[in-house]
Amino acid sequence: MNLFCFGLGFSAAHLVNAYRDRFSRVIGTTRSPEKRDQLAANGIEARLFGGGHDDERIVGDLAECDALLISASPEEGVDPVLQAYGDIIATSPRLSWIGYLSTIGVYGDQGGRWIDESEPANPGSKRSRERVAVEEEWLALGRRTGKPVQIFRLAGIYGPGRNAIRQLKAGTARRIIKPGQVFNRIHVEDIARTLLASMEKPRNGAIYNVCDDEPAPPQDVITFAAERLGIAPPPEVSFEEADLSPMGRSFYGECKRVSNRLIREELGVTMAYPTYREAMRDLAQSE
Repeated sequence: MNLFCFGLGFSAAHLVNAYRDRFSRVIGTTRSPEKRDQLAANGIEARLFGGGHDDERIVGDLAECDALLISASPEEGVDPVLQAYGDIIATSPRLSWIGYLSTIGVYGDQGGRWIDESEPANPGSKRSRERVAVEEEWLALGRRTGKPVQIFRLAGIYGPGRNAIRQLKAGTARRIIKPGQVFNRIHVEDIARTLLASMEKPRNGAIYNVCDDEPAPPQDVITFAAERLGIAPPPEVSFEEADLSPMGRSFYGECKRVSNRLIREELGVTMAYPTYREAMRDLAQSE
């Protein structure tokens, strides 16, 4: 199977690096010539995409790919991949799986209640409204062409190099307290497992929540991670007193408990890290 990735960010890069042997060929895009060269040094074919300097080989690559993963974010409400290559993707002869990485933020605030994929999107922010619009564009391509398009709504992503253990060691971790607030999370390994399972079982029009089993208060994660390191957790700070960015405040403005039942039951995904506890134990060793 040939895999083409528009965007080799944290999630896509983990999939490629951890499971490269699952694919005959992997090609990914980046905006940076320096990162392109770094990827090439690691054995990954890379193409420049964006900024008006697209690699002309992308058109041919798309004609030869079997699976297409899109992790590029909308730009001013427009999906850059569809804008540049939508017609080519629609006619790609070998393409049998398309995955678009979105966010559980499209559900907006749910007052802490449990929801699943049957919940209508109710985005509360501009960036989430843009995500919903782009999701629909990709789903429409699937309906129009018959090519299996899957939407993956990701929770807060963490993993090696990006986690509470690393924040505690760097002195940047904060225990912000907002009573009743919970978040779902997802380890990059479990994102990769879900994507691989979907590639083996495509379903056009599918939408999957990709999240852990246990939505939890953010301060609990910091406290548990500190215990694993044998250090005192940082002092508590109330949400009202925390000096958060507008984006940070917007995250705390939404509270929901998101179910991952569908990826487990339909795709057969076994979570490597069903809760933050298993992950923090491993990360305390590896970090």
